[in-house]
Amino acid sequence: MREPNVIGDWQECADEHAGLRVRVSGLERAEPPRGRDEAAEGLTYFRFRVTVENRMGEPAGIHLEDGQLDIRTGPDGESAFLDWRNSQFIEGFDLYPLRRATAVLYAAAPEPLLRLVDIQVQLKADDDWADRYLWSGDMTAPGGRPGVPTRSDTTSESLAGQITAFLREQAERGQG
Repeated sequence: MREPNVIGDWQECADEHAGLRVRVSGLERAEPPRGRDEAAEGLTYFRFRVTVENRMGEPAGIHLEDGQLDIRTGPDGESAFLDWRNSQFIEGFDLYPLRRATAVLYAAAPEPLLRLVDIQVQLKADDDWADRYLWSGDMTAPGGRPGVPTRSDTTSESLAGQITAFLREQAERGQG
């Protein structure tokens, strides 16, 4: 089972994108951008950054739009509202070696669900899709830092949690 990255961790891209690194960081509460107060009624706004770093030997055309991000909150993985109107994406930017480009994104979700925030990113570089990577954070912890249980640990009473616990037990027995 793949574990998510913690908010702030770098993830190295593989295969034809080797040399590109992606990071989700800066998960924090934010005020709703001007004009979005009514849309945010009953929701808590937050922002985060997606940074792409080029460690390849040549420039790469980077593209990161709203359709390449999926934000899920709470133990059941409910979709968060991505405010694409106020977010700053990376659209067709030539990222040269040893440089970084950062997108600042705004989203909103109900306050009780912000204990667990999962952000999945699929970068597009030179018109080719990179693998999807997942980061997990906790809005109630300072800076969304580690100490965040993975989704399966927080749902131990649910069917998904029971299945995960069973599979872990089976894997441990197989190693012994």
